[in-house]
Amino acid sequence: MYLWLKAIHVIFMVTWFAGLFYLPRLFIYHAMDENKQSFELFKVMEKRLFGIMTIGAALTVLFGTAVLMMNWAYFMSTLWFPVKFLFVLALFGYHYWCYRIMLEFRQERNQRSHVWYRWFNEAPALALIVIVIMVIVRPF
Repeated sequence: MYLWLKAIHVIFMVTWFAGLFYLPRLFIYHAMDENKQSFELFKVMEKRLFGIMTIGAALTVLFGTAVLMMNWAYFMSTLWFPVKFLFVLALFGYHYWCYRIMLEFRQERNQRSHVWYRWFNEAPALALIVIVIMVIVRPF
C-alpha cells in the first residue's frame, strides 16, 4: 500500500507542478500589450488551470500525508525531510501568489511587465530541483 500511495502522491505532484510551470507562462503572455486581443481568453485559461493545479496540490498533500503517516518515525529522524517540507511550504506561498496575480489580471490591474513574470516563472523550477534532490539523494 505504501508504494501505491507514494506513486499517487508523485502523480498529483506532477499535476500540480504542471500548473505551477504553465500558469506563470500564461501571465507572461497576458502581460504583453501585443496580446491584448487574447486577454479575455487568458483570463479563462488562467482560471481553469488554477482550478486544476489547486486540485493537484490538494491531492499531493493528501497522499503525501498518507505516506508520511505510514512511516512517521523515519521522516522525523532525518534532516532531508524538513528541508523538503520547507520548500513545499514555499510552493504553497507561490501558489497563493499566483492566485493573487490571477485576480489582478482578471480585474485588469496588472502592474508588472512580462520580463518580471519571466523571472517569477523560474521559482518553481528551483524548488523542484531542491525537492527532488532531497527526496532522491537525501544529502543529510
